[in-house]
Amino acid sequence: MEKIAHSSGKRKRCIARATIVEGKGTIRINSVPLDVYQPPIAREKIRVPLLLASEFLDTTKLDINANVTGGGVMGQSDAVASAIARALVDYSESDELLARYHQYERTLIAGDHRLTETHKPSQSSKGPRHRRQKSYR
Repeated sequence: MEKIAHSSGKRKRCIARATIVEGKGTIRINSVPLDVYQPPIAREKIRVPLLLASEFLDTTKLDINANVTGGGVMGQSDAVASAIARALVDYSESDELLARYHQYERTLIAGDHRLTETHKPSQSSKGPRHRRQKSYR
């Protein structure tokens, strides 16, 4: 039976799900190959967990498929990177790889704990700190 790892990652309003199976080394995000994924800075952010895992695993023999929804471009790339990192740790079952991710950037595995501020009762549709404008004249 072939080995499969499935994991998810979150960032702000984005949710990413990544699946890793043995294959030819293709990486797809929402059915788009990583080499043509836009913008380039998001592409590099997604490559980080793969580069860190390259000395523990042969990532050229793994197929990675990730689906991501919600949020913006950079939030999606962070969510995909987190999902891939978690799936690679599950796939490899390596404590050294987990330690490497924690050493590089803890949020790859643990997620980002920051939340948006809750909206307050007065004028709450306009934001958490919105008040009526004051006039001095």
